[in-house]
Amino acid sequence: MASKCLCLALLVVVAQAEIYTALVDMEELLESEAALLRTLDDYISAQEVKLQLIKKKYLEFTHEHEEASRDATHYLSNPLNVFLLVKRLTNDWKDVETTIKNDIGQEAIQNMTTLRETLKFPTDEDLTGAAVALMRLQDTYKLETSSLARGELNGVQYSTQLTAADCFELGRQSYNYQDFYHTVLWMTEALSRQEQERNRTKVERWEILEYLAYSTYMQGNVRSALQMTDELLTIVPSHQRALGNKKFYQAAIEQDATPLKIDLNKKVGDRPMGELPEREIYEMLCRDAIRPSPSITAKLKCRYVHNNRPFLRIAPLKEEEAFLDPRIVLYREALYDSEMEIFKKMAQPRLRRATVQNYKTGDLEVAHYRISKSAWLKEEEHEAVARVSRRIEDMTGLTTSTAEELQVVNYGIGGHYEPHYDFARREEKNAFKSLGTGNRIATVLNYMSDVEQGGATVFPELRLSLWPEKGTAAFWMNLYPHGEGDL
Repeated sequence: MASKCLCLALLVVVAQAEIYTALVDMEELLESEAALLRTLDDYISAQEVKLQLIKKKYLEFTHEHEEASRDATHYLSNPLNVFLLVKRLTNDWKDVETTIKNDIGQEAIQNMTTLRETLKFPTDEDLTGAAVALMRLQDTYKLETSSLARGELNGVQYSTQLTAADCFELGRQSYNYQDFYHTVLWMTEALSRQEQERNRTKVERWEILEYLAYSTYMQGNVRSALQMTDELLTIVPSHQRALGNKKFYQAAIEQDATPLKIDLNKKVGDRPMGELPEREIYEMLCRDAIRPSPSITAKLKCRYVHNNRPFLRIAPLKEEEAFLDPRIVLYREALYDSEMEIFKKMAQPRLRRATVQNYKTGDLEVAHYRISKSAWLKEEEHEAVARVSRRIEDMTGLTTSTAEELQVVNYGIGGHYEPHYDFARREEKNAFKSLGTGNRIATVLNYMSDVEQGGATVFPELRLSLWPEKGTAAFWMNLYPHGEGDL
C-alpha cells in the first residue's frame, strides 16, 4: 500500500476547480496580485497628483490670507485685493471643491472589478482549504504553532512572520471547521502577538478571547474558558454572548459537566511500532521518523541494467533498490529536463481536481483524502510522451498498450494522497471500469520536481519512504502473477 505525503514545496508526479489544490494555479495568483498592485499604484499616483494640487492651492490661499490678516484695512483698501478675495471665495474655492469631489477611487474600483472578472482569484473555499491544509502540515510534521507563525518550517526560515490578524484568521477558519484543537493553538498565538503589536493590529483582544474561550471549553477546560470570558467582559461588559456563556460555564463547573475532549495531537510515546495505528505510522514516515531496519537496507544494491533491451545496452538505466520483497526500485535520471518541461506545459491548462475511483460504482469522484490536480497525456499528442512510454516498457518489461494514459499530478498547499492501494482489490468489482484497462499490474511514478521538504511516497506496511528527486522514476508491481494484489 502506497500513499503520497503532504508537500511543503512543489511536487509534480507523472502518474476551474479549487485553486489551493495545485501550486501551478497559485502561481497564477501572483500574476493576479501583480495586476492589482499596478492598479493600486496608479491610484496612489493619481491621489498624489490630486493632493499636490490641493496643497498648492492651500499654500497660495494661506499666503494671501496671512498677508490680509496682518492689516485687513490696508489690504482691503486695494481694489485688486478685494477682487482677488471675492474671486477666491467664488471661483478658486469652487475649483478646490471640484478637485476634492473628483472620485479617483471609483476608477480604481472599476479596474479591480474588471481584473477579478478576467484573472484568476481565490474563493472563500480556497481560503478554507489553504487553512485546513496548513493544519494538516502542522499535524503531520509536528510543527510548533509559534515556529509556523515566525515563518519557519522545521527550523528553516521561509517567509515573513504572521501577524496577530493572520493567526486570528487561521484560528477562525479552524473554528468554522469545528476544529477546536487548532482554534486554541492559533487563537493563543494571536493573543500573544496582539499584545506585542498593540496599536498596530486591527484585531481586538476581546474578539480573540471570544473564540479562544469557547474552543477551550470544547477542549474540556471549563475553568480556563470562564477566566477568559471574565477577561472579555472586563473589556466589553455588555457582550451578550459572553454573558450567556459565563452563566453556562459556571453551571457546568457546578455540575462538573465538561464536553468530551478530542485530542488531535496524541503522542506516540513508547508504544511498540507494531501497535501504532496506520495513520501515525503514515505521518511518521512522512516526516522521516521511521526507516527500514539496517538488516533490510544492508542488502540493497544499485547497478546499471539493460534488461536485454537493445537500446538500453547502449544507454543502461541507473537502478537503485529501495526494497526487496516486495521489490521496489528507483531509476535515476529516467526523464530528461526537456521532457519534463514539455509534460508540464502540456498538462498545465488541463489540470483538474484529481479524482478517485468509487469501488462500488466505478465512477470517478473527488475525495478529501486526495488533494491535488491532474491531467492526462496521450502518446499521439507529442513524441516526448510516446518516447517515455517506450522507455517505461524497456524499464519494466511490460507493455504500455493496455496502460492508462500518462498522468501528470500537481500538489497544492498541504497536497497529499492518504494511504491507499494502487490496484483494485477483489471486492472492488467496478474499479477502473471506466478506463477499460483492467487492474493495475504495476506502477511507475516519475518525479518531475525537487522539493525542499516533504513530498515522500510512503508504504506504511513496509515502513518505507521514497523521497522525490527530479528525474527519478519509482517502479513496483501491484499484483502477483496470478492476479491477486501484493499487500
